[in-house]
Formats: sequence, C-alpha cells, structure tokens
Amino acid sequence: MQNFAPIVMADDGLVARLAAIEDNAQFFAQLRQTAQSHGIELDETSLPSGPWPDLVGISKFVRPSLAGSALPPREWLPIAVTADDGAVAVDWARFGPEPFREPFYEDTIRRALRLPFNRVFRYRTGLHDLIAQAETLKSLAPAGFIFHMSRCGSTLVAQMLAALSDSIVISEAAPLDAVVQLARGLSDDDAVRALRAMVLAFGRKRSGQEQRYVVKLDCWHTLSLPLFRRAFPDVPWVFLYREPVEVLVSQLRQRGMQTVPQYFPPGFYGIAADEPTTEEDYCARVLAAVCRPIIARHETYGADSGAGLVLNYRELPGAVGSAILPHFCMTCSEAERDGMRRAAQQDAKTTNMPFTGDTDAKQRAATDNIRRAAVRHLGNIYRRLEVFSARAPSRQAADAISAPFTPPAGP
Repeated sequence: MQNFAPIVMADDGLVARLAAIEDNAQFFAQLRQTAQSHGIELDETSLPSGPWPDLVGISKFVRPSLAGSALPPREWLPIAVTADDGAVAVDWARFGPEPFREPFYEDTIRRALRLPFNRVFRYRTGLHDLIAQAETLKSLAPAGFIFHMSRCGSTLVAQMLAALSDSIVISEAAPLDAVVQLARGLSDDDAVRALRAMVLAFGRKRSGQEQRYVVKLDCWHTLSLPLFRRAFPDVPWVFLYREPVEVLVSQLRQRGMQTVPQYFPPGFYGIAADEPTTEEDYCARVLAAVCRPIIARHETYGADSGAGLVLNYRELPGAVGSAILPHFCMTCSEAERDGMRRAAQQDAKTTNMPFTGDTDAKQRAATDNIRRAAVRHLGNIYRRLEVFSARAPSRQAADAISAPFTPPAGP
C-alpha cells in the first residue's frame, strides 16, 4: 500500500472515481484492479482500514497510515488536530467539490468517513506544515465570523447562509477549536499564524466556484475574540444572543458540553472549582462569561471600530438579509433569498422537520430557580447587549426574508 498510495494521490481523476464508490466490496475490487494495472498486488490485510462500514465516524480516531509534509489537494479539509510524537498534527479527509448542507461540521465529517476511500486514504501533515504553506492555498478569506451565546439562532443563520449559491459555511469545526485552544499557549505571533492557517484551510475553493465564506464558531470562542481580531482585523463579525431565561431552559434540558464542568473546567471561565453553586447558577455564569468579551469589546472600541454587530434572536430570520448580509458585504439574488426563506422554515438542527417557535413554551417552562439565576448573573449583561443591538444599523425587514416562502407558479 505504501507504494500504491502515492500513485492514487497523484491522479485527481482516479481519486474522484474511487471516492465516488460507497459500497465497500466494490471499492476494494476497484482498488485492487487499479493496483494490479500498476503491477502491485493488494489484499484486504494491506489496507490501513478494513472494508467495514463506519457509520459513526470512529475511523477519525485511528492514526492515518499516509503522511507527508505537502498539503493534500484542494478537495481535502482538516478533520482533526492531534498529538503525534510530541508534535501537533492535522488529519485530512477528502470531501469532494459539493457544498456542505449539514448543520454542523461534525455531521459532514461523519458523512465523509462513511466512504471507504476516506478510511483508506486519510492523510496526516504537521500543523507546522499547514502554517508554512497556508498562504499558498487557493482559499477564500472569510467574509464574516458568527459568534453566539448558544441556543440563540446561530445554526439558523448558518443554514440560511449555506443556502446561498457559491458559499462555504463552516459550522463549529473541532479542528478550528483545537487551534484556538492551542493558541492559548503560544506567543501572539504564533497564535495568529496558527489561527489564520486553519481558517484558510477551511476556506479552500473545492469546486473552484465558491465566492463567499463564513465561519460559525463555538460559543466559548468569544473568550478568544482578541485573537480573532488580531488574525483577521478586517473581517466583520456578528454576535447573536437571546433572552437569558430561554437560553437557560434550553441548556438545562440538554446541557451543552461548555456547561459541563467535566468537559470544560470551571477555571476556563474564571469560576472557582470549589465554589458551591446550583446547576442553574453555574449555567448562567458560563453564559455570562461567554457574553462579557462582547461587552468589553464594544465598550472599548464601539461597534464601528470593532467591526461587530450584536443581534437578538427575536430579530431572526429577517435580520439575516437586512443586517448580516450587508454587514458581511454579501449580496444575493432573489432566487437565493427564496432559498434562505426555505431554509428558515426548517428546523436548523433537524433539517427534515419544520421550524416551530418555542419562545412562549420556554418561558412557561422556566422554574423560579432559572429566573433567579438569569436575573442574578445575566440581567445586567442582557441589558447591555440590548443597548449595543439598538445602536446597530437599521434592521427594518425591507428584504422580507422572514416572510413565508411562496413556490413559483407551475408551468
């Protein structure tokens, strides 16, 4: 396999044909036939990953057998950042030229790893290789970053923007988060280079036709907002937030990992590990920590100089067209607006289900403890965010993206 893999990787047409095969037995038969045409005999034991299905993406955690210093072709993207013999490595898989439509990048990875090609030909480089070559990638610069409080419509915004033609929308990618966390231990210059490299890696023009690129971040990335501003000082950003009681109801029904101390130590948010607290108070304090960097940025620089736009969940989906698109200097056709309207009518995280508003239901579900925690830890923060949102450019619903989608008349 070591002799055959370079032959495959050097032939874009062969890669495309092999990567299109979904059946494991058919893939292996075609792979063996191709190897034989080059005088190489393959059997199943010579493959770095067996020909079994990988429905949940477990193979992502298996060390790739292929490695090198050269970056893979443009249809390949990072799927993991990991330690490798004391260095930091980037694992890559082939995604093809098709646009991403899944709500989260992790969903896209699982889809990619179901293909036998990606289980056999996953590829590893050093992070230093990516940093050294990042500026040579044929990548788009991001048009905007989406920061958010959590459970406040950021996935809806990302899905609407993904409905635009020629767009790249990367949503909460674990390799990007890995670099953001790694940057905490680097010098300012090295942190900037690492972040820029990973963001550019996700902006690769896989089809060659992409024109717009947006990155939706994890909610805790607000804590690294200064790093993003140093790395991308000219890229605008938006912060989405929601009435705190409604966010807390959602978090306490199904805790995001950022609110679970076993995943994110309390000290990550400046909370003392031995400090007694209720679940409601702890979640509220985490949300407060997520929001404070946005307030600090606006109070220090103002919305204009900080390139930030603050939006309340209640303004969605209309504000996507009337505020976010202009803020990101993005335009779209009427047909694309129809596509965004269709996306807004689907549940953002379960796209085969229609969207159902839940504001009233969450307010009814709020316990007294939730309401007290919201007032204690988030009341003043919410009021400050409302002030910043009110100062933002006009968001009159002139584009009517929030209006119901009306299918075109039949022939």
